[in-house]
Amino acid sequence: MPQIAGMTTRIAPAIARVVKPVAATVAPGFRSARVWIGLGILAPLGMLGVCVVMLMELRQDAWDKAEQTSQNLLQVIERDIDRNIEIIDLALLGIVDNLKLPGLSEIAPQFRQRILFDRAVNAKDLGVMLVLDENGDVAFDAASWPVRRLNSAERPYFQAHKANPHLGLQISRPLISQLSGTPIVVLSRRIDKADGSFGGVVLGSLSLHYFNRLFDRIKLGRAGTINLFLHDGTRLVRHPEPNSVLAPNFADSPNVQRFLREVRGSFVGITLSDGLERLYTFTQVADLPLILNVALHTQEIEGEWRAKALVIGALVLVLCGLTVGLSLLVGWELRRRAAAEAELACLSRTDALTALHNRRSFEESSERIWDEARRRGGAVALLAIDADHFKRYNDRYGHAVGDRVLQALARALERSARRPNDLVARVGGEEFSILLADIEPEGAAWIADRVHAAVGELVVWADGVDVGPVTVSIGLAFSLPWKGGTPEDLFGLADAALYEAKANGRNRTCYTVMGIKSRHAA
Repeated sequence: MPQIAGMTTRIAPAIARVVKPVAATVAPGFRSARVWIGLGILAPLGMLGVCVVMLMELRQDAWDKAEQTSQNLLQVIERDIDRNIEIIDLALLGIVDNLKLPGLSEIAPQFRQRILFDRAVNAKDLGVMLVLDENGDVAFDAASWPVRRLNSAERPYFQAHKANPHLGLQISRPLISQLSGTPIVVLSRRIDKADGSFGGVVLGSLSLHYFNRLFDRIKLGRAGTINLFLHDGTRLVRHPEPNSVLAPNFADSPNVQRFLREVRGSFVGITLSDGLERLYTFTQVADLPLILNVALHTQEIEGEWRAKALVIGALVLVLCGLTVGLSLLVGWELRRRAAAEAELACLSRTDALTALHNRRSFEESSERIWDEARRRGGAVALLAIDADHFKRYNDRYGHAVGDRVLQALARALERSARRPNDLVARVGGEEFSILLADIEPEGAAWIADRVHAAVGELVVWADGVDVGPVTVSIGLAFSLPWKGGTPEDLFGLADAALYEAKANGRNRTCYTVMGIKSRHAA
């Protein structure tokens, strides 16, 4: 513990030495109008950036949700369609197997019907189940005996089975039932004779209303659609708007071509029929020649997001506007305060009556000039100036005239000391000082002469009458700071020389050079 305390004692001053300069550097920055204006711009930009990122993430979430919803719908619909078709196909296979039973032809017709269709179960929206002979005539009818008279030899599915012994389950294009007059699709399989030749077709019809009722349970939005296509591009059904014709073919459509080429997936595309942009999610139904797709309108996908984006965007813009406005207001206030502080600083260093440097400014500048002269090995001269008999101007003519005399003296002194580094100040009531750097004693005496000459030319009026000649007494002191001494020593020498000038009749200059006193009359 003592070691820790000792380390703390040693570290704390080191931290303070580091922190204090940093704080001193940072703190003034926050008082800068530019810093606040910069923050007022950067902060809203940051807020806008965060808002844009957040809104883009919300938008992506909306799309991900829509795609996941579409995938789920596809899965549910696909399973239902696959299961229903599988039930019908199993029934067709059972009929084909039953036709091969030995002695079937010797059984009474009504019993043959029961044996043939014993595995025929009722699938959803299953219509007729028929056995057609090689000529297309109805040989067996699951619904009645005697069989209903019908020939389907010209139907495409019949011709397809007749031409191809390996076709398997055939799903036809939509067609109108010859028995019921309703739109159906026919699921069919080939019947082979014992020698392998074509012996007819067994079929079951599936009403298109099955698909409509299945799709009616799905909520897709106002512009969403569900479509079921065959592999040749024929659209079996469209929900919610039905096909305008019974079996339209879209084999040339880019969207359908992509369905058939990729089998499953999703993409955003334009529907040619209405020009709307939709998210298409599609899949093949099991191993059947069917392609199912769900299409959601992109504007509906983004509808909820757009509403949120509008509200959030408006709020962020308002906040950004307030931030910018407050930053500009703070910046303006800081500039105004800085200007006021600068003005106050100037006033604190300027004599209000004469506009010369005041005593405080003169003393601060004297220290700086003295130090520079000491470093460079230069010389410094000081003229202590006092207006002669100044009290009589105030007593005889009033303080307003006295103020005019002081103002006239200030202008005369400024005309006399015109070098850039010459410092002219009013240090008291009627007392002035001129500090001269880098000057020789003779040059300082010459400037003192110029002061007397300029003051002698002054004319000050009071009620139309000249108040009389104005004169000054000057005490001049010269020093070499690099040889020692202080500004106070120089001021003391100049004051002593000034008192000597007043004691010797005024309107003159007395000066001191390296401690040697001499007089120079004006």
